[in-house]
Amino acid sequence: VSFISTSLFVLFLLQIMHVLLPLLISMEQKFKTDGLGLSNRDAMNKDRISELPDALLLQILSSLPTENAIATSVLSKRWRSLWTMLPKLKFDCDFNPVFDDDNIDPHMFSENVYRTLTLHKAPVLESLHLSFEGRTDCSDVGIWIATKGGPTYTIRGQVTCFYQEDQTVTLPSVLFSYNDTLEILKLKCAIDLEFPSRVCLKSLRKLYLYQVHFKDEDSVSNFLCGCPSLEDLVVHRYSNADVATFTIAAPSLQRLTIEDLRQEGGYGNGGYVINAPALKYLNINGFIDIESCLIDKALELVEAKISNVSDIANENILESLTSAKRLILHLSPLEIKVPTGKSFDQLVCLELLTHEREWWNLLSIMLDSSPKLQILKLTDIYLHDNKKNLDERKWNPPKCAPECLLFHLETFVWIGYEWQRGDEKEVATYILENARRLKKVTFSTKRIEGEKLEKLEKRREMLNELASVLWDSYSCHLVFEST
Repeated sequence: VSFISTSLFVLFLLQIMHVLLPLLISMEQKFKTDGLGLSNRDAMNKDRISELPDALLLQILSSLPTENAIATSVLSKRWRSLWTMLPKLKFDCDFNPVFDDDNIDPHMFSENVYRTLTLHKAPVLESLHLSFEGRTDCSDVGIWIATKGGPTYTIRGQVTCFYQEDQTVTLPSVLFSYNDTLEILKLKCAIDLEFPSRVCLKSLRKLYLYQVHFKDEDSVSNFLCGCPSLEDLVVHRYSNADVATFTIAAPSLQRLTIEDLRQEGGYGNGGYVINAPALKYLNINGFIDIESCLIDKALELVEAKISNVSDIANENILESLTSAKRLILHLSPLEIKVPTGKSFDQLVCLELLTHEREWWNLLSIMLDSSPKLQILKLTDIYLHDNKKNLDERKWNPPKCAPECLLFHLETFVWIGYEWQRGDEKEVATYILENARRLKKVTFSTKRIEGEKLEKLEKRREMLNELASVLWDSYSCHLVFEST
């Protein structure tokens, strides 16, 4: 960058002055008390910002877009090479404060990134962010990052690579062949990954993969097996053109999020194999037309959320969660198999959805299988009238009151309670009649307009009926809300 526009310069000074104003006031007061005898005009004209230490100036520059930070090199000799020690670099091909996008040379962004990385001198880079799209010449994107990924250079904090067009970019495997300092890696959108051999990312703790494409199943395995310190993994998949079985083998993994929204027509017989013995938090959303999800026993599991899962042909997906303390199950009991004879003996908090067909069958099984359950939350994510004919089906309650209702359940919450539905009334009545340790019950119902007096009166009668069936109304706090 060989010049700086007036508007850019003003923007830069405004951001600096916002940070430094208290410091400048303090310096001004000290200057007056020193009695140096200079006029106020001389004090005003003095370049005090340039006298600040490098560490503070670099902290200020790091808060600016990299293009702006580089532009400060024309301010004075003091600023000429200051930007080269920036601990964070962020390049966004959409950002150009001077020119209109239509006037940008499509090769300019690529050349500027490469030149910046070449001139950059900081021994440790805490963050590197690249955001580029199809009009950019990105064939050398691997070289961009590899320029700062060599054995004499340390990328310690985070690398983010974000691509925004339909065509794909290939990141060379050599980029990940050896790095013992990188801690966070984010790859997003239309990035191809091919790993014929195992990578080496010894310090990588967090990995985020958004719509990236692996060449084959070995590439997935070689990538994850080369991250021995991995603790947090996020996988978002939306495309059908990917591997059939996504194997996650990570002994140190503690948090796993999978969002699979692949459309019909993908790998119908594919799925996931999860081997993470240290897993504590699991969030799975999706699996459209996927028949299998194999999860090895997660003995340290604390919380799991399973949403929108359909066509699961085996019981493994729930059976592997029996050690969880908190479960959120947003799924249909008609579309997955529930393990029989298994006990969720560590479960203390359970959340289920009530808008799925025959949702109460899953509730019955979970109540019988969760002897220590303390918190039960039922939620209907649809608050409009879309529940026609649901009250025609009958719920068959457990023959004997479950152990959790008799001895442990303390909190019962129902969000979106449809008080006109017979099935919901039956379930609510059963729980209130049999739960003998309840301390707080909350029913949240759909708001009724004030002019509909008839409905208001009927709902009031319903609420009074529920209150009357409480096992011990004196020790339980009953709350009714309108949503």
